Amino acid sequence: MASDTEPSTKTPTVADATDIRTLCVTGAGQMGGQIAVIAALAGFSVNLHDISRDQLDRAVAENRKQLARRVAKGRIDQATMDTALERIKLTSDLEDAAQNCDFAIEAVVEKLGVKRDVFAILDRAAPTHAILATNSSYLGNSRIADATSRPEQVVNMHFFYPPMVMKLVEVIRGESTSDLTVARTAALARALGKTPVVVEKEISGFLVNRILRAITNEAYFLYENGYASFDDIDRACEMGLNHPLGPFKLGDLSGLDVGYNARLAEWQESGDDARRPPASLARKVEAGHLGRKTGKGFYDYSTDPPSPVDD
Repeated sequence: MASDTEPSTKTPTVADATDIRTLCVTGAGQMGGQIAVIAALAGFSVNLHDISRDQLDRAVAENRKQLARRVAKGRIDQATMDTALERIKLTSDLEDAAQNCDFAIEAVVEKLGVKRDVFAILDRAAPTHAILATNSSYLGNSRIADATSRPEQVVNMHFFYPPMVMKLVEVIRGESTSDLTVARTAALARALGKTPVVVEKEISGFLVNRILRAITNEAYFLYENGYASFDDIDRACEMGLNHPLGPFKLGDLSGLDVGYNARLAEWQESGDDARRPPASLARKVEAGHLGRKTGKGFYDYSTDPPSPVDD
């Protein structure tokens, strides 16, 4: 990959990522902040955007901490860490972040209206050759693409949390997404050290989250109907199914609000009460107990090991 940060002036015609030099990542939360540092470690220049300067500062601090751990374990050296952080430019101006990018990744809140507004700005500000990708875990890009003048260059590039650890990336083809856009997005995923899987037709939740949702729905059913405690259900999945984390621990790790908001949107859009967020999940979110990021969710993370928390 070239080190030059100037965007290409030619429309790409090859299905690789060799001419992708600069990425715009908008949304510096848990996902976007880590996506930015992954790209920087892979040699890309990154414009990391967030409307909150405080959030940008938190993202940098968290990335510095994550990379320092890798240095301490001998996985990377100090020079690699310093160089990666230097490749990330911070800005609270989205048009500034997008103006020289070859590929944009949106990682903002899972609200359709907000995403459409973001994509309209990206479309206006980014070079015409740039691919515009959403990291949404359930919203298909076809619901966003018509906010742009380049629907054939709009795609889902769905990373999994935590992006610095998880190897999989789902690449979702929308109704208008071109073959070239799919191929180049998959190529970028590989350049970032990830393994892409292509979802050929849009469906809410895509592959992994649909399978996970089926497991999680059953876990909530068993818990809320008194068949077992949530921590025993977690133990059953971990020890009986060989899952690294049970569904309630995984929800705490990802952020209970993320799962709640996705379920809430699906329920409101479908009118199907079967998709209503589980009552125990709603209570946690309403109380502000969102999992690891707030120190408490289904488990209390002030103890070692984390201890179960009753509603």
